[in-house]
Amino acid sequence: MTSFPTTIVEAGAALRAGELTSVELIRTVLARADKIDADLGCFLARFDDDALSAAATADAELAAGTDRGPLHGIPLGIKDLLAAREGPTTAHSLVPSRVAPPGVDADAVARLRDRGAVIVGKTSLSEYALGVPDPDAGLPLPRNPWDREHWPGGSSSGTASGLAAGLFLGGLGTDTGGSIRIPAACCGVTGLKPTYGRVSKSRCIPLAYSLDTVGPMARTAEDCAVLLQVISGQASSDATSADEPVPNYIAALTGDLSGIRVGVERVHHGTQVGADPEVVARVEEAVKDLERAGAIVEEITIEHRQIADAATRVIMHTEAFTQHRPTLRDRWHDYGPFTRLLLTHGAFLSAADYVQAQRVRSLVRAEVKQLLKRVDVIVTPTVGVPAPRLDADFVALMPLFFTGVWNLTGNPALSLPVGPVRGLPVGMQIVGRPFAEATVLRVGDAYQRRTDWHRRRPEERDDARSDAPDHA
Repeated sequence: MTSFPTTIVEAGAALRAGELTSVELIRTVLARADKIDADLGCFLARFDDDALSAAATADAELAAGTDRGPLHGIPLGIKDLLAAREGPTTAHSLVPSRVAPPGVDADAVARLRDRGAVIVGKTSLSEYALGVPDPDAGLPLPRNPWDREHWPGGSSSGTASGLAAGLFLGGLGTDTGGSIRIPAACCGVTGLKPTYGRVSKSRCIPLAYSLDTVGPMARTAEDCAVLLQVISGQASSDATSADEPVPNYIAALTGDLSGIRVGVERVHHGTQVGADPEVVARVEEAVKDLERAGAIVEEITIEHRQIADAATRVIMHTEAFTQHRPTLRDRWHDYGPFTRLLLTHGAFLSAADYVQAQRVRSLVRAEVKQLLKRVDVIVTPTVGVPAPRLDADFVALMPLFFTGVWNLTGNPALSLPVGPVRGLPVGMQIVGRPFAEATVLRVGDAYQRRTDWHRRRPEERDDARSDAPDHA
């Protein structure tokens, strides 16, 4: 090969052409992790021996004519909120969980493994998908590979950082208020929060049960489609998983957006106090690319977006406090200080607050449903600023995370990179109708066929400060 593959699709083609073996692929990413992960903090656990054994099996199967599909022999990283049989699931915390014991796989992980994927390790996150990792706990501190002094986004920090750094080619994250999309934006990769219920949450440590989702992360929308194709579908082990048909996501990626109606929300996102004008400008340029691909663009307004953010926080904190109340009482000092702070917000919320938040949820769902009769997708920035420094005031930054409303409504939402601002990646968010992930991925893929931001790597960050690439 002339170059090492950086996407799932490219690696799969190389494996089937005999240009590369899965063992070579796994050895390469593990060697890279040996070199840089002590500084990046992407992995909480690595499964080197098991991964190499699985890779050897994949090579033997492919050589014998057994092809399990596009993920066969591909290295993946799994957020350590999802169980994997190789070891315990810690949620990046000193407080143990009994939801995901050792020796079992989460449903989504089992589906990946059944298709021949190679699990190279469990990735770091914000503690219990809510707090900020506490360096005093002796656990890795996830860092952004574009600048080690900056946050990689949370809570699926390690999956996004590891993808950007080339430590695996795809992975799983979870998303309760933006935890797939925010790190995807901060690290310059692509991440999809599917519709609530599209992917089973079986053997996934919960944060807020009515908001939590499991979803794919990769370099491209095409790779996310490959992953989503495998992990989607109802599971008897998860009562919240939906009995909805799973379409062919990969076949939907035509590159053509003719007739696709794109609604751009500028009123709340483009003018949000504190939003970086350069981030907004990057998204506006990306919208022009969607028009060049055939999309019809119109401006829309989500009237209740700000109150939707408040309702999302009430539901998240109430449900999270309910989940953690017994262990907060018994293991208070084992939680990180920021995690304790956010979890105990729920102790000060009443049943009336929770009910009122659910009423807001119904209102916003109805509003979004009407908007998505006018347009096929809604576009916003993912985060209103580039990745902040690790010592930033994250509570103050929360209004600039434009993601939580879509957990409240349950709609699918994709984040993909649209260029750098001051050397750090920023993202655009594409939101679709419930269970219309195929349309969301189609729009993201069409954009990525016209640009190369998703191919930029951290070692190229000096080049990334130059002007945007030429457009087709």
